[in-house]
Amino acid sequence: MPHYLIQGSYTPEAWTRLMKTPEDRAKTVRPIIESIGGRLESLYFSFGDADVVALFTTPDNVSAAALAIAVTSSGSFSAFKTTVLMTSAEARTAMKKANSIAYRAPGSR
Repeated sequence: MPHYLIQGSYTPEAWTRLMKTPEDRAKTVRPIIESIGGRLESLYFSFGDADVVALFTTPDNVSAAALAIAVTSSGSFSAFKTTVLMTSAEARTAMKKANSIAYRAPGSR
């Protein structure tokens, strides 16, 4: 199954709700991801640009996009980004396949 990384930043209103009622967000997110045939691998709160990061799988990109749309439509995030991840084996396969592609850089002949 494809792997994904989510990075999100909560709105001030979402932080206010979490401060008033602290909760384990992984317990909330896990069944949502499972409902689309995926699996939550890990969820972390973080410092910096993102407040929360999660690693998960879904059967396909459409399922991951649907999850991102559902989450962002809640209005709880001021920023939200989904990144498709590749395993090392997948990256090596892509590197090998790249050798068969005849790409000409702009301005080169």
